[in-house]
Amino acid sequence: MRVTRTLRATVGAALTGALLLTASGTASADQVRKGQWPLEAFGAEQLWKEATGKGVKVAVLDGGFRVTHQDLKGQFLPGPDFGKETEKAGAKALEPGENIRDHGTAMSSIIAGHGHGPGGLAGVKGLAPDAKILPVPEYKNSGVATRWAADHGADVINMSYAEDKTMDTCDSINYAISKGVVVVASVGNEAVSDRQYPVGCPGVIGVGAVDEYGESAEFNNYNSDTDLLAPGVKIPSATAKSDSDYQTREGSSQATAYVSAAAALLKEKFPDLTPGQIANRLVKTAGLAQAEKDKHLKLPDVHYGYGYIQPGPALRKDIPPGPKEGPLPMPKKKASAQLDVGEQDPNPPMGGKETLQRGLLYGGIGFGALLVIGIVVAVIAVRRRKDASGQAWG
Repeated sequence: MRVTRTLRATVGAALTGALLLTASGTASADQVRKGQWPLEAFGAEQLWKEATGKGVKVAVLDGGFRVTHQDLKGQFLPGPDFGKETEKAGAKALEPGENIRDHGTAMSSIIAGHGHGPGGLAGVKGLAPDAKILPVPEYKNSGVATRWAADHGADVINMSYAEDKTMDTCDSINYAISKGVVVVASVGNEAVSDRQYPVGCPGVIGVGAVDEYGESAEFNNYNSDTDLLAPGVKIPSATAKSDSDYQTREGSSQATAYVSAAAALLKEKFPDLTPGQIANRLVKTAGLAQAEKDKHLKLPDVHYGYGYIQPGPALRKDIPPGPKEGPLPMPKKKASAQLDVGEQDPNPPMGGKETLQRGLLYGGIGFGALLVIGIVVAVIAVRRRKDASGQAWG
């Protein structure tokens, strides 16, 4: 049964095998809003009577953001200044004709877009329209970006990307989780079983895409990192081409943004729950299409995880909080409060801006050796300068 077709034909009717049991069928002001089938499937108008994400900060770690887009004006909080090198690094990863700010703008609109026009009925509306976005460039070093977000009040961190694992990838996520931040990441779109990062880090909610029929998208990567599914096929979103431009795309990135938005709704209603307990509510209320129920899948399944999110039941059901760790694998070691050796927060919590630097050597012994060598070289240089001119430089 196709979710969108059924919803549009029978507004508010009970559905079998759809993403949710009911939907509101709110009138749409333009084609973009009409294309947002997830809002219909989730029964968004009813959801927003329970929570809208108000007071919740969602950090979107991405390449860039068009903060002036008509559906996102006023939704962005001040972000860090990681410098021009971040933008240059991100530009290398672009497809021809792609704007470095497209992806971040799209994810932000899915999470917290407020639409435009009378009543905000036109354009893209996010699942958590009253949440605020912390825009955090991540191309330079996502470990630094993750720690910055955690130290600047993020309640949820959205990671709609994959990258090579560094020494700080999982430790920085561990740090964020230890501060009560829900971390959500995409499983990837290559239809392979290989483990990727940051989704492979303990404590991360790993998200794949589901289509209008409640089926796992064929492009999803599949392995034990898949925890939940969310709408990720034929998803309208804002783009950075102009303040009024839109696109319709698919991917686990879009699905991740919907789970981050659902987490924001839960954080508003249940502010004292831990990241694991937020995940517990999403897992305990996840659903499966009837075809998958008939297969008697052993959950979590590598393609379906625990099923697709159902924000309505997650908000409304009487679910015991459960252990603070929740049902998903969590970090076992204590989080480090420090950045990678040699790397500095470009905008520390107490104020001030410093240049972002990448560490040349990791580990205490190696770094200590390098520091000693540097001091010796500096002393020798100073002495030589004194011998030549009678003054010390620096």
